[in-house]
Amino acid sequence: MNRTPAEATAGDGLQPPAVAVPTLRITEIFWSIQGESERAGLPTAFIRLTGCPLRCRYCDTSYAFSGGALLTLDAIVAKVRAFAAHYVCVTGGEPLAQPHCRELLRRLADAGLDVSLETSGALDLAGIDPRICKIVDIKTPGSGEVERNRGDLLPHLRGTDQIKFVLCDRADYDWAVARLREFDLARRCGVLFSPCHGWLPAPDLAAWILADRLPVRLQLQLHKILWGEARGR
Repeated sequence: MNRTPAEATAGDGLQPPAVAVPTLRITEIFWSIQGESERAGLPTAFIRLTGCPLRCRYCDTSYAFSGGALLTLDAIVAKVRAFAAHYVCVTGGEPLAQPHCRELLRRLADAGLDVSLETSGALDLAGIDPRICKIVDIKTPGSGEVERNRGDLLPHLRGTDQIKFVLCDRADYDWAVARLREFDLARRCGVLFSPCHGWLPAPDLAAWILADRLPVRLQLQLHKILWGEARGR
């Protein structure tokens, strides 16, 4: 007598193969004030993923390069919902370096959360849920990683997304202004110019933006003004 695969498995005393549960390696999940982007100042739940393929000279989250703990996507969403958060920021490290990041973003949006993703300009942006606000950090020459910027990012940007330039000096500023004008970035999405903390004085950057009448937002790292270099803030 022919048996179905399920009957054969049961009759042979075998168990069906286990289904792999997607996980992500997480450095920290915490509740704080959003310090950057057009959402600066908003109470936000942060999910910091572990690992990054870049090594920017000014990186302030090198502690997220390794370590962390493996969590299921369900566990991550549950931890975030425990904050009773409305805004959620998925950051790193480099979140998109982990293969299940896109699925996490979708699940967070499905849970009714307002989700932003902080990512570099070095990874593919295809396939990200359209409900997610992408904040893309384009690497300047001063970062030491300018060659890692992808050339295919613009088609994936929408008006609700944001491009960020972290500027170390006047040369970085001039480079960013050239990109701003060449690709008409301010008509595509929000553009943020941020002085590298401890490298470029914010008043200098403000003066340059005003002198050139740029259609960009000056961004300071509010969390560092409030709490310095403290982790989980």
